[in-house]
Amino acid sequence: MNDALAPWQARTLAQAVEALDSGRMGHALLLCGPPRMGKRAVADRLAAHVLGTARDARAAALVAAGTHPDLHLLGLEFNKEGTRLRTEIVIDQIRALSGKLSLTPQYGGAQVAIVDPADAINHAACNALLKTLEEPQPGRYLWLLAADPARLPATIRSRCQRLEFRLPPRDEALAWLQGQGHAAAAAINALDATRGHPGLADAWLRDGGIELRREVAADLASLAKGAASALETAQRWAADDSAADRLRHAADLALAEASGLTDPMRIRKLAHWFDAANRTRGLLRTTVRADLAIVELLLDWCGDAHQAATGTRGSR
Repeated sequence: MNDALAPWQARTLAQAVEALDSGRMGHALLLCGPPRMGKRAVADRLAAHVLGTARDARAAALVAAGTHPDLHLLGLEFNKEGTRLRTEIVIDQIRALSGKLSLTPQYGGAQVAIVDPADAINHAACNALLKTLEEPQPGRYLWLLAADPARLPATIRSRCQRLEFRLPPRDEALAWLQGQGHAAAAAINALDATRGHPGLADAWLRDGGIELRREVAADLASLAKGAASALETAQRWAADDSAADRLRHAADLALAEASGLTDPMRIRKLAHWFDAANRTRGLLRTTVRADLAIVELLLDWCGDAHQAATGTRGSR
């Protein structure tokens, strides 16, 4: 791999730079689109452009070292005990960021703040952020990165210009995956599994996501045949850090199965189960016991599969 932008990222960056240089970009920007599409890579390069790294070697060195005084990065932090990352961006973080943006830039004439992931900002923190958005100061840029912008209040979204990251054409995605060193057959398989998402396909090929997807498919098949226990499967799914990934794969596999059916009832059941799997994935961010949430979902899968096997399955 290398640090070069993918073609779709380069196009998005060029669009943003042109808007910025022509004065058509406001102080607040919402970079949104699926995870692993390069939002942060584009935001980092846009920040470098604003801070003048192309014409100032010292500024470039400071940005590269992560020590530029006018570049503020805000993300998930560890809890007070330092034992785990928080699942939310909290109000104290936003207040501290607002305080920094209220100061005079230390180096040059601009400040840039990047909040990633912005869709993890909690309600109280959003209210604090809204005040900053409503009182912009010249030369201050606030960029929010979100895979799920709908989780942000409409009052926040309406005050930001949007920079959308969309899935690229299939041929471009396949060429890029092969350029990352993946064999053509593996790239095609991964791109199909991710429904055209090259960044996710690349990650799955590198970190075992494709193998995990096959394991989830095998587990769902065993549950459907009554050859596995929903409780034991749920405990295994919840036993490591891959529970959310397993639930994502499970939801995708249900959607894929529904796309090959003609029986409206079975399609509706799979659609409902798809929604339930994604809701369960969301519950993993809370204090709910993961194995209990997952076992309920898998019991529903077993029940639906049994009903399909006993007469409600449509023709494929």
